[in-house]
Amino acid sequence: MNNHSTIAWTLCLGMLLACGAGPSAKRRPLKSARQGGIYVVAHRGSHAVYPENTLAAYQQAIDEGADFVEIDVRTTLDRRFVSFHDAFLTIPPDAKRARISELTLQQLQALDLGGPPGIDKTHNRIPELSEICKLCKGRIGIYLDLKQAPVDTLVRLIQDWDMTGDVWWYADEDELEQVLEQCPDCLVMPDPGPEKNLLPLLQRFNPRLVATTWERFSPSFARRCHQAGAKVIMDEGQPDCWRQALEWGCDGIQTDHPAELIEFLVDR
Repeated sequence: MNNHSTIAWTLCLGMLLACGAGPSAKRRPLKSARQGGIYVVAHRGSHAVYPENTLAAYQQAIDEGADFVEIDVRTTLDRRFVSFHDAFLTIPPDAKRARISELTLQQLQALDLGGPPGIDKTHNRIPELSEICKLCKGRIGIYLDLKQAPVDTLVRLIQDWDMTGDVWWYADEDELEQVLEQCPDCLVMPDPGPEKNLLPLLQRFNPRLVATTWERFSPSFARRCHQAGAKVIMDEGQPDCWRQALEWGCDGIQTDHPAELIEFLVDR
């Protein structure tokens, strides 16, 4: 970055901080990370043994000591919130494909997602969001990836569970603005995509958290976020990126290998 770019960035950032720009100017403290100040986010739970996005995978992440579980929220035909990554699923025995939004909660929870023998079947099915909140409250945070759900109803549910300080919201920018309109102290986590979009995003939201991926992360990305008072939560490429990401200033990693990441952080 040349001197003119550096000066322009500094001036823009100074105006941002002085004005308290963005709808999230009312800021709440973040809960501390357990492992040396680095947040460990279990992507779809800890799913090395248990099916992803199940209560069993979330419980495993709790047992391993992760800070957050990442969940994908969708809406069923009967307007219930469930955690499932894909918009479609395959229904046995005839391998029929159906949309999550075209099935009821009862139909979805009748499906067997597999997993090891002897597991409690209620922990091994597609979970409702309320079940996830009950499991996680006071034990682990929730990284909420909003796939398809009405923002207003979803915000009220999180507020009813008194978990606004325990949930990080990941969604598109317009949805995040809706979240903040209804819940100014909710913790939104916008993703700028390429770094060139970072300053407009910081000006729009003045966020406590910024999401990114390993492919788009850099030392300057981290520095700019930290100057604006935001922590960087990075979605890993592979575990071999961890050391470099931390050296560059990453504050948290979303990973498919939470137990291994915790061991890495302890050893370092």
